[in-house]
Amino acid sequence: MTKAMLKQPYKRPGVTINGAEAEVCLWAPLAKSAAVKLESKGDILPLEKAAYGYWQLTTDKLLEGSHYKFMLDDKDALPDPASLSQPDGVHGASAVVNLNAFKWSDANWQNPVLQDYIIYELHTGTFSDAGTFEGIEEKLDHLVSLGINAIEIMPVAQFPGERNWGYDGVFPYAVQNSYDGAKGLQKLVDACHAKGIAVILDVVYNHLGPEGNYFNEYGPYFTDKYNTPWGKALNFDDAGSDAVRHYFIENVLMWFRDFHVDALRMDAVHAIKDFSPVHLLAEIKGRVDELSKETSKPHYLIVECDLNDVRYINPPAQGGYGMDSQWIDEFNHALRVTAGGEKTAYYSDFEGISHLAKAYNDAYVYDGQYSPHRDKHFGSKAVDNTGEQFIVFSQNHDQVGNRMLGERSSELFSFEMQKLMAGAVLTAPFLPMLFMGEEWAEANRFMYFVSHTDPELAEAVRQGRKAEFAAFHAQGEAPDPMTEETFNNSKLQWALPAQGKHKLMLDFYSELIALRKALPALHQLNRKQTFAQADEQQNTLILSRKSCEQQAIVLMNFSVNIQTLYLPATSQSWNKQFDSADVKWNGPQASAQKVDGGKSVQLQPQSFLIYVNE
Repeated sequence: MTKAMLKQPYKRPGVTINGAEAEVCLWAPLAKSAAVKLESKGDILPLEKAAYGYWQLTTDKLLEGSHYKFMLDDKDALPDPASLSQPDGVHGASAVVNLNAFKWSDANWQNPVLQDYIIYELHTGTFSDAGTFEGIEEKLDHLVSLGINAIEIMPVAQFPGERNWGYDGVFPYAVQNSYDGAKGLQKLVDACHAKGIAVILDVVYNHLGPEGNYFNEYGPYFTDKYNTPWGKALNFDDAGSDAVRHYFIENVLMWFRDFHVDALRMDAVHAIKDFSPVHLLAEIKGRVDELSKETSKPHYLIVECDLNDVRYINPPAQGGYGMDSQWIDEFNHALRVTAGGEKTAYYSDFEGISHLAKAYNDAYVYDGQYSPHRDKHFGSKAVDNTGEQFIVFSQNHDQVGNRMLGERSSELFSFEMQKLMAGAVLTAPFLPMLFMGEEWAEANRFMYFVSHTDPELAEAVRQGRKAEFAAFHAQGEAPDPMTEETFNNSKLQWALPAQGKHKLMLDFYSELIALRKALPALHQLNRKQTFAQADEQQNTLILSRKSCEQQAIVLMNFSVNIQTLYLPATSQSWNKQFDSADVKWNGPQASAQKVDGGKSVQLQPQSFLIYVNE
């Protein structure tokens, strides 16, 4: 039996199982007719035209697992733009999934407050040998013992083939088939919650990938008004944009409501072009707040933003978009230049340790100054924004994988410097994030890889990658992103954490994360009680962190020489809590356990010390 629905669109586009029936909602404003084609029997179910360009239907002929496509004006059938499953890839039929069928066991789960997050970014395909959600689940005990309480999963929206970073997805509602699909992701989230781990999902709302992108066949999902570095901009403020906004807002709500995801990380939101009176992000924030009232659970919105604009993270009451937190690449850039990394491309804007101190003090390095790389004054001041509104790291998928050869810090910096960089991140008054394998100094590179099935597009990507790094020919050839070898060579080596220096680094990270959680001065992200001072000549930095009951001093030496630094003058002695140069960490020599206020400390090369005064 089928019947038309002449009512407002169902809250989620696509096909939704509702009891014994399926509700179909399709936006195709230019079509004169629309129908569902069942792939197994060839049945064609006409859709009824509704308001605002939508087509709808309620039917009992679409069941869990049914394969289907949409037909517009009796033309070739196309996959559903809001498909929940693409079992045969981006060009194949869509499949019906009942998201309500999963039996959750996380009713008592409490999403940690954002300031407590210790984040671990991972890529599903290369995190484990299996390259699936089940492969992640098998390693959760490792993450728990490390001290991680939030994993950030790189995008899982369906992309061409089986190998991709995820930013070429073309079905934002469909979970990658080669990763285990929607049910596999639900199972992973449930397992994470059982282990005390929150799940952050990376999503892409600034563009869609090129292969398998059928959106133009359905309606004006894109606009010619703007462009992005990756192609046409999505239509968030032009004619027909109401339905496009609806499509992506419901996608946000789906992840929180139907997958129990705890937070979303939205990719490059500076490329979301929207001059509407209410920006898309502000509208998303309002709808997420409504959902939180219904679920009685917090749902966080994290953004990657290249603008140093506090409008993105300020609350709506202050004219902001209300995002809960953002990545700040500038901390990474300043840290890596301080550590001796190259000063090319966007790194050329950073002066090393003076800029690292500014990042600790001000969050944004550029908050109104002239930027030579951008050739303009850039940024705004983040005076009243709290520590949990910023996420810092020494490496991530971009900073590693966008290098020509995909080298990790383990290949670019000494063992001692890697420990110091970890200390710089984990003592910051911001949320720390690790990139998978960093905790044991993973030796395998993380390279750029794709598996396009369109030969012309595959070759274009291959040649584009070569052209991008033509000036680096002395370092060798850019790895072919299309080969399975490039992908396999990017996988983590899970035998390493039990071996030699790799085990030592893992223990080092575990103890440092535990200390961050235990010391009130480090755990409480009080930016008003944070002060960093750099000595450019010595290449040293003194970071002061305070809570109501405790002061912590972090002494960092980025130079290759022993340096003398002084602890603040106090009536009580300073007690050492951590020493990266201790022989237990394979360092050259431990510093004094107790030091009187105002006295000096000998700081070993490329090392850091943490002292506290109660």
